[in-house]
Formats: sequence, C-alpha cells, structure tokens
Amino acid sequence: MEFTLGQVAEILQGKVEGDENQKVSRLDKIQEGKAGGISFLANEKYTPFIYETAATAVIVSNTFVPTKPLKTNLIRVEDAYTGFTMLLEAYAMMMKSSVVGIEEPSYMDSSSQMGEHAYRGAFSYIGKNCKIGTSVKLYSHVHIGDRVQIGDNTIIHTGAKICADTIIGNNCEIHPGAVIGSDGFGFAPQQDGTYKAIPQIGNVILEDNVSVGANSTIDCATMGSTLIKKGAKIDNMVQIAHNVIIGENTVIASQTGISGSTEIGKNCVIAGKAGIVGHIKIADNTTIGANTGVSKSIPTPGTTLFGYIGFDMKNFLKSYSLFKKLGSIEDRIRELEKKQ
Repeated sequence: MEFTLGQVAEILQGKVEGDENQKVSRLDKIQEGKAGGISFLANEKYTPFIYETAATAVIVSNTFVPTKPLKTNLIRVEDAYTGFTMLLEAYAMMMKSSVVGIEEPSYMDSSSQMGEHAYRGAFSYIGKNCKIGTSVKLYSHVHIGDRVQIGDNTIIHTGAKICADTIIGNNCEIHPGAVIGSDGFGFAPQQDGTYKAIPQIGNVILEDNVSVGANSTIDCATMGSTLIKKGAKIDNMVQIAHNVIIGENTVIASQTGISGSTEIGKNCVIAGKAGIVGHIKIADNTTIGANTGVSKSIPTPGTTLFGYIGFDMKNFLKSYSLFKKLGSIEDRIRELEKKQ
C-alpha cells in the first residue's frame, strides 16, 4: 500500500515539513532508509543517521532541531516513538482488514454462523453452534470447537486451537499455536498410588482486547470459568491453569506458569519465567520479576517481588549484597576462630 506524506501526517495528527505529496510504501530503520520508506527518530544516539538517511520521510518530535541540512522530509508529531507506533498499528490493521473471504478447503458446520467481512483460511475448522462476529479473521489450520463465541474484529492466527465452549470478546488476537480451553491439570490421587482424571467441565472467557502469544495455553475451568479480563496481554509460551483469573491490563511475559485457582489483580506486570503457586491472590499493580517464585498471597497493591522464592525486593537486594560477600565473611570468621 502506498500513502502520501500528507495522509500519514493526518493519521498521526502531525505536520509535514517538505513535500506532502511524496509517497511512501514501506517502514524502514533510519540507518537503512531508502527512497519510498518512512522511518522515525526517537533515540538521540541515532540522530547522526537523519542527516544521511535516504528515507523519503522521518517522523520526529516537535522538539527536534536539525543542526545540518536534511535530505529527507520530516513529519513532526508530539512524540516520535508514539507516532511511529501509531503508524505501525494503522498499517497492521489495514493489512489484516484487507483479508476477506473463504479459502478452500475449509469447514464450518451448518449450525454455526459468522458475520460479514470475515476470513476463513484454508484447512480452518468451525464446529457446531458457534457464533462468530463481524470482521473476524481465522487463518489456516485454525480449529474452533463446538459452541464457541467470538466477538467482532478478533484475529486468530495459524494453527491456534479454540476448544469447545470458549468465549472470546471483541478485538482480541490469538497468535499461532496457542491453545485456549484445553483440559485443566486435574487428577485425584488413589490409594494404590495412581491418579484418576477429574473431568474439566468449565470453559475459558477472554474479555475484549486480550492478546495471547504463540504457543501459550489457557486451561478450561474444572467448573465455572478461567477468566482473562479486558486488556490483558499474554506473551508466548505462557501456561495459565484452570480457574485462574487475570485482571484487567495485566501483562505476563514468556515462560511464566500460573497454577490453578490463583487470582491476579489488574495492572500487574509479571516478567519471564515467573512461577506462581495455586489458590492465592495477588493484589493490583504488583510487579513480579524474572524467575521469581511466588508461594503465598500478595495482599498489598503496588508490591514488587524479586528472587526465588519471591520476597520484598528491597529486602532481597539487601540480602543479596550480603550473599555476594559470604566468601570473605567466612574467611574473616575462620581467622577470628583461630585467634580464640
């Protein structure tokens, strides 16, 4: 797709310095910019490239003042990084919305319904009694189980599996290989040492504007619902167990595991490889550092945890500073013992 600089400036609510009729069709790094491309300058260390770039235009903040002649056009906005992000979002949305129609072979049961402006990729499957909204995109090899509900403008990428009875809201995005609604990990130990599977008869609910990363899994509830509230963002390869509740606008990084029936508040930040035990509650605005293990409830909003097992970050850093000195402390103790 091709746009004039004037059109780009209108999207970004910015102003063109140069020829607003010149056209761009590509997004470039500023150091690799070529004719027909548009880039941005947000980090000062990249400033020298703006005087050398061959990009047709560069998005800059209103505060940028050139110290040498420029070979490129400028689009001035309040904040260059935010402006370029807006452009990426607009570009991605236009690319996604341009895909419509039904590829063959694909299958939708006659009892199911799908709204207008939808896309069904080759080898996609839609089971019985599903209700799928308008402008939904189901890419190749997507599986939609029976009685699934999907809201408007949701995108489900290649190979994702949406199991029976799952409910997905509007404007969600499920990335390749994700599995939503598979059985929770429920087994009852028997007297002979074996384990008996407990039927998992609940479902998963994703509210509006939720993103689920590639190869992540969200298990259905044993009873009731595993609930991911609106605006939550889940990275790749995250495991969310049965009956978990994730609060609004909470973000969870890769390889985190959350055990069953845990409730996480809103606006939390959970870094990569965190491990959280089951049946606890974590307060709003909690930050959990990478590789942190959480073994008990966090009742105080705004807490920051770090370490394994996680405890208050200030206490951890104080303890860690002593840990690094253990070798020299041991030597001093031995010397004192010899003097006794």
